[in-house]
Amino acid sequence: MTIFRDDDPAVQARRLTLALYQPDIPQNAGTMLRACACLGVGAAIIEPAGFPVSDRHFRRSGMDYLDHVAIERHMSFAAFQDWRAEAGRRLVLLTTTGAVNYTEFTFQPGDILMVGRESAGVPADVHAAADARIVIPIRSSLRSLNVAVAAAMAIGEALRQFGEMA
Repeated sequence: MTIFRDDDPAVQARRLTLALYQPDIPQNAGTMLRACACLGVGAAIIEPAGFPVSDRHFRRSGMDYLDHVAIERHMSFAAFQDWRAEAGRRLVLLTTTGAVNYTEFTFQPGDILMVGRESAGVPADVHAAADARIVIPIRSSLRSLNVAVAAAMAIGEALRQFGEMA
């Protein structure tokens, strides 16, 4: 189900998209969607979310920016995979167990950058379905960055590579 979409299919096919796998913290999801709106990145939400999309914390974090981002909602990972396969788009998973540093990875127009649940990441089958697995290196004594921070860093790097940031 599409909440908002640009009319030009060529723009859609080449747009970087951030996919939120079963997001469970509404404030983080709203923050990531606000970043997508501001940076011209599409978004996909893979259900079930750990909160109603109408949740006040989600809406407060996204503010009125949610009306300015193309959001695709998928009722399951299988539905997302069908959509992705039909579009022929590459899935890049941002994971703490990734093999490639995000700054050394070569992003391509049309890539779908996926982040997992704040509480649990993604399951093994989702991990295996990714075309690439990237990591943001952090100090070894710590577990992970906040998912919204990590998403913003990876989006920024992709857009830098595309020449779309100052």
